[in-house]
Amino acid sequence: MSTLTEGTGRPEDTGAPEPTGSSPEPLVKRAETASGYRAGRTLPLRVELLRQLKRRRTLVMFAILAALPFVLVVAFAIGGEPDGGGGERITLLDTATGSAANFAAVNLFVSAGFLLVVPVALFCGDTVASEAGWSSLRYLLAAPVPRARLLWSKLVVGLGLSLAAMILLPLVALAVGIAAYGWGPLQLPTGGAVDAGTAAQRLVVVVAFIFVSQLVTAGLAFWLSTKTDAPLGAVGGAVGLTIVGNVLDQVTALGDWRDFLPAHWNYAWADAVQPNPEWSSMIQGSAISVTYALVLFALAFRGFARKDIVS
Repeated sequence: MSTLTEGTGRPEDTGAPEPTGSSPEPLVKRAETASGYRAGRTLPLRVELLRQLKRRRTLVMFAILAALPFVLVVAFAIGGEPDGGGGERITLLDTATGSAANFAAVNLFVSAGFLLVVPVALFCGDTVASEAGWSSLRYLLAAPVPRARLLWSKLVVGLGLSLAAMILLPLVALAVGIAAYGWGPLQLPTGGAVDAGTAAQRLVVVVAFIFVSQLVTAGLAFWLSTKTDAPLGAVGGAVGLTIVGNVLDQVTALGDWRDFLPAHWNYAWADAVQPNPEWSSMIQGSAISVTYALVLFALAFRGFARKDIVS
């Protein structure tokens, strides 16, 4: 430390160390110099995946999705085969018992609007908020796990579980449909059919599009998860905003503005299960969904990097 010598205006050394004017280095910065420490090796994806798979809500969500095809089979057995008789226009639901491919397509149709939204909001919205709710988030960061690394691990696992849930449903539906209705071509409501092999490939495209279209819900849930310590608030908020988007899409007075709503393209995948598929609507819907999702993910990372973690 130095002081001014009276009358000279020059500093006089007192022997004390000069103040640096800065606070001590963060724990992560100090740990980076520790032997063997690698930021990229903290919170490995396999560790986070195992943690999430062991949670009850994950098992319950998968069980519900796996049970849906069995519920529909029982419903069709009790109520009779669906049909579009009486001169009414035949829909995809009316062809549900035509083959296993039809049954799988109907399962995706009845669940894409809401049921498949729930696992995405749950796996992406509960992930960070639950750590804060358990007061374990600050201990993870003190491990030390860099904030960006923590968010990246949780986001990848959350999206992976969401995709697994979407794959599980049609796989179980195909298995149940083969046992109940047999393997055969995908019968179209408009007439004609798509052979079974091609139909299976088209269902893969449908699942991929549904996953991409739900990235908006994932982004909303993940962003809210970094803003609150209440998992229910993050999950419920994402589901609620998704429902609001679906309601707004029904307001025809909005005209072309509905094209900017991700919900407007939820069922664009129906164009893929046609003899001559159309891809333009799916491409436009995917572009809108990815754009919204990237903005929301960026907001989550930016806000969490500056957040004061006290939980």
